[in-house]
Amino acid sequence: MDRLEENLRAVRERIAAAARAAGRDPAGVRLLAVSKTWPAEDVAALAALGQREFAENRVQELTAKVATLAGDAATADLRWHLVGQVQRNKAAAAVRLDVVVHSVDRVPLAEALARAALTAGRVLDVFVQVDLGGPPGRDGARGGVPPGEVPALADAVAASEGLRLRGLMAVAPRGEDPAPAFARLADVAARVCADHPDARELSAGMSADLEAAVTAGATVVRVGTALFGSRPLASDRGE
Repeated sequence: MDRLEENLRAVRERIAAAARAAGRDPAGVRLLAVSKTWPAEDVAALAALGQREFAENRVQELTAKVATLAGDAATADLRWHLVGQVQRNKAAAAVRLDVVVHSVDRVPLAEALARAALTAGRVLDVFVQVDLGGPPGRDGARGGVPPGEVPALADAVAASEGLRLRGLMAVAPRGEDPAPAFARLADVAARVCADHPDARELSAGMSADLEAAVTAGATVVRVGTALFGSRPLASDRGE
């Protein structure tokens, strides 16, 4: 608990400092704790410290964690997100979990999620994932649609009954200065927001590059390693 508390404080301080340096209100940037590969006990510990939003890469792992935490009053109001690639056959499971999906990168996936949401009588919050280039993550392709194709996909998502377009998500290219990539993302986001004024969210920035993302306008930063420590399994996609 002491380690997690110290890490949480440090990450929040980094976010606040980056926001102030960019002339932004720190309250306009939310921390999304990426708990993939870490046990449900760590989620409960961070929740006890006030963290309310968590993310997983895979539907299966999220399902298991939700089941483990069931009945725990301290985690009953957590908001869960999926930041990894979602297969169409997992759409119904994602909807049952009532998650926010950050990785919509193709029309067939949007259609599958919309059908599942309508069947469940829900409206699912989603982000369109943008491909900013660079090599794939260690565990495979990161996904994402090329920037030039984002407006069309955003239009399709916004028109889908059962889905609510929240904004855009992206991962900066590995091994490169993230600032230019995030600047490109901000330009695409401005185009989308002009057509869809409610799609104002920008999910960008991870443990190593959150400052550059906040400078570019990120409203959600996805942090795992800086909170939980080095992962027991090698994986860098999604946070």
